[in-house]
Amino acid sequence: MKVLLISPGKDEYYKKRLKLALKMPPLTLSTIAALTKPDIEVAILDEHVEPINYDDVPDLVGITVMTSVAPRAYKIADKFRKSGAKVVLGGPHPSALPKEAIRHCDAVVIGEAEGAWEKLLEDFKNGDLKQFYFNEKLPSLVNLPEPRRDLYKKEAYYFVNSLQVSRGCPFNCSFCSVSNFFGRTYRHRPIADVIREIEHLEGKFVAFIDDNIVGNPKYSKELFNALIPLKIRWVGQSSFNIIRDPDLLKAAKKSGCAGLFIGLETISEESMQEIGKVQNDIKEFKVGIKRLHDHGIIVLGAFIFGFDSDDKDVFKRTLDFALESKLDLAQFSILTPLPGTRLYEKLSSEDRIINADWSKYDMGNAVFMPAQMTPEELQKGMGWAWREFYSYGSILKRLFSVNFNLLRHLLYFAPLLVLNMSFKRALDFESKMAKASITKH
Repeated sequence: MKVLLISPGKDEYYKKRLKLALKMPPLTLSTIAALTKPDIEVAILDEHVEPINYDDVPDLVGITVMTSVAPRAYKIADKFRKSGAKVVLGGPHPSALPKEAIRHCDAVVIGEAEGAWEKLLEDFKNGDLKQFYFNEKLPSLVNLPEPRRDLYKKEAYYFVNSLQVSRGCPFNCSFCSVSNFFGRTYRHRPIADVIREIEHLEGKFVAFIDDNIVGNPKYSKELFNALIPLKIRWVGQSSFNIIRDPDLLKAAKKSGCAGLFIGLETISEESMQEIGKVQNDIKEFKVGIKRLHDHGIIVLGAFIFGFDSDDKDVFKRTLDFALESKLDLAQFSILTPLPGTRLYEKLSSEDRIINADWSKYDMGNAVFMPAQMTPEELQKGMGWAWREFYSYGSILKRLFSVNFNLLRHLLYFAPLLVLNMSFKRALDFESKMAKASITKH
């Protein structure tokens, strides 16, 4: 029996753009592969780094689906089904819209894979595949098998040491699909399991892909303290309230924290109330970023445009803040109503969603009618913020104004330069493709 697990790309343009960016291996698929019994031949294919060979038809195809790649995933599924393979779809999008997904596959896994995947494989072997699989209760995270990183395409990624120590988030922001997928819970793996997995990794750099690595501060402190003897460097995603706990921040630094992705979201109090992100206090942003810098932690601050209180000046105000606060890296996105979120329900009820093409739900396209500007103005403003923040002048100014101590500044200068230039190269490519498209038409 042969099983092929696929992470779909979006389109050719998107794949070309990804070549310019730092790519992460598909941890979801290597985790599912680890749940598959040894007597089943399993392979992983990440369409971002290699093409699909439709002539090699496996018995079962499993595809993980984010909303923006749903159209591509459905095309892949339809093509394999025509060749005689059975197809399973899972991930955030099919979990939110299983009745849509089942039109393109033989089975849908709703929610987390542990338990449901093993039952599906057993039913498939017995010729009794059901349409929908889900767990009656949330699966345990104790003693999980280590992801099959050996199945990643060789030398396709900058690093392969990504892992997850928790699932879910204790918060419930209106635009976020995490709570819908994992339930509004925060569960974590035993620290001994995490340490054992890291000890088995090659290299000393690790990326934690948790939605919020400090969702339970008590657990996080214990984890960070257990990481100290391993002498690793790590990056992860954190909620902003990490800056309010000196012991937690100190433990993160000692454990090897090199950088954090933090969803600042907005510098508008009204917008923050709109999304219900109670853990963010805008008045603390600048001092909090400085505090992280003082601990030698690189900060990637993420912002979203398109809230109802956002007017046409929001782009300049946000950019000015990002520069004044000396953010090392920034991400600018358009508010996107992902299926299953409270935001999607709100905008749907107000008849403000103007685009039903899931491929546009990538945080870079305006798919709804904003309250105080046109969709075109929203998209143009976001693009302007990206280009201004990653202009050569801005990059150099930010790199030379970081308030780390001298030694740490020198150690961090090269990776910060690489990261900033990676963003700039992707933006320049995007601009070139857009101009080519205009010329063509």
